[in-house]
Amino acid sequence: MGPGPVNAHPRVLRAMSADLLGQFDPEMTGYMNQVMALYRPIFGTQNQWTMLIDGTARAGIEAALVSLTAPGDRVLVVNFGRFGLLLTEILGRIGAVIETVEAPWGETVPLEAIAEAIARVQPKVVATIHGDTSTTMAQPLDGLGDLCRAAGALLYVDATATIGGMEIASDRWGADIVTGGLQKCLGGPSGSAPITISDAAAAHISARRHVERGIRRDDIRDGNGVRIGSNYFDLAMIMDYWSEKRLNHHTEATSMLYAARECARVMLGEGLAARYARHAAAGRAMTAGLRAMGLTVYGDDRYRMTNVTGVLIPEGVDGERVRTAMREHFEIEIGSAFGPLQGRIWRIGAMGYNAAKHKVLLTLSALEACLRSEGFSLPAGEAVTAAIATWDA
Repeated sequence: MGPGPVNAHPRVLRAMSADLLGQFDPEMTGYMNQVMALYRPIFGTQNQWTMLIDGTARAGIEAALVSLTAPGDRVLVVNFGRFGLLLTEILGRIGAVIETVEAPWGETVPLEAIAEAIARVQPKVVATIHGDTSTTMAQPLDGLGDLCRAAGALLYVDATATIGGMEIASDRWGADIVTGGLQKCLGGPSGSAPITISDAAAAHISARRHVERGIRRDDIRDGNGVRIGSNYFDLAMIMDYWSEKRLNHHTEATSMLYAARECARVMLGEGLAARYARHAAAGRAMTAGLRAMGLTVYGDDRYRMTNVTGVLIPEGVDGERVRTAMREHFEIEIGSAFGPLQGRIWRIGAMGYNAAKHKVLLTLSALEACLRSEGFSLPAGEAVTAAIATWDA
């Protein structure tokens, strides 16, 4: 019950036990086509290029950024937590010129501030996190794509922490690339990164191809005919791999493709609206229960992620002792925190297979018991009562 990874859905685990197939087996290519179709509604898109990157969620992030960005490109990062800082680190390794527009941890960046930064920076790419689990905040994205298009910039969104639990509206946002991971709200294991790529981004990526012969390292300067810095994460090559051409790029991670396919089948079977409502109810109940204990929930209520809740560790309580006690006595794991929030908050998730009423109630009961064992005084049983009352509100 932390910020991820979480327990995988049993159907996903069963799907992973199926026998292996090669990437050129007709049955396997059929599964690949199914995955592309299944993930379009999950991403909220009609993009042709909706597929998987073999690797953890960070593989999707790196594939997007290394394929969109060349050394010397100016990139604007919307930074409101630990994972905004990750984007800047990856872009720095690429050799991009990085500018940031920031908000204090626990807040999000106003659209007006992003608009001013785009006008000032004139970036080729704008990169942002949708939901940053380090702060438990979700950045509003409606209107951002319009700002990027007006400035001639491409928009990249990392939706690892929200895909499957909060609405992903790639087309409405005007996002050019959105990436995710299975291990949080989608209810799968880490190791596959769903991705969707707009026509504009696909054209930009394809334009970066070059003829292997006759190019010197000194010639690699901008996005016209530039060698992509990575072979494995070259989206132009991966698109060929997923296209009808089926050009060999790597050996497909068959079991992970089965997992990603089943994650999508489970989600679409439940229904998108029902899925998002269940995560919202779980987050609402968790927040109400924590507050009923007398604890302080972290961050701006207006922009809270539905699937991860931050809560301040009470003064005088050893946060790691409480986490250890929950793990040892109740077999429930909750998360610690990064950077300036390390030792200050717990991050409690309710996502995917674990966004269930009984699991929220068990977690709140366990936390109450462990806080009592640390000598923290709190109202008995009020957390569960508040959570039950709030679930259907």
